[in-house]
Amino acid sequence: MNYRKLLDENKIEIVEKREFDLKSSESDLEFAKKGLETKNYNRVMTIAYEAVLRASNRLMNFLGYRSIGKEHHKNVFEFLKETGLKQDLVGFFNKIRIKRNNFIYRDVEDISKEEAEEIIKRAGEFVQEIRTFVHKIRTNKRDN
Repeated sequence: MNYRKLLDENKIEIVEKREFDLKSSESDLEFAKKGLETKNYNRVMTIAYEAVLRASNRLMNFLGYRSIGKEHHKNVFEFLKETGLKQDLVGFFNKIRIKRNNFIYRDVEDISKEEAEEIIKRAGEFVQEIRTFVHKIRTNKRDN
């Protein structure tokens, strides 16, 4: 994991490391699942995205970083590319970041129920991927 380029480009900065907690991400996932009943699939996408973003921010803080700048959401995903997480999930949620942006700032609504369900499913996988990643780091620290 080499974050030097992101640091040099002022996309991230070093911060004090924080304890890792996924409660807010898990809560967002549960809320997104319940939100399917409302048929507001764009909002469901946004909440599932927030679950991933929160987990990603918690990971960054656990490692001693945070994203900065005008494109801080984009910078989170650039950081995630460097972590060794599953790149298909990173790429998928980077695309969802763009869809969310279009919904929030351009009022573009285009998420179907099936796509919303897929986003929730993959958000759960991504949060679990981050949980596993942190667990491996903690386990390796104890073994050393």
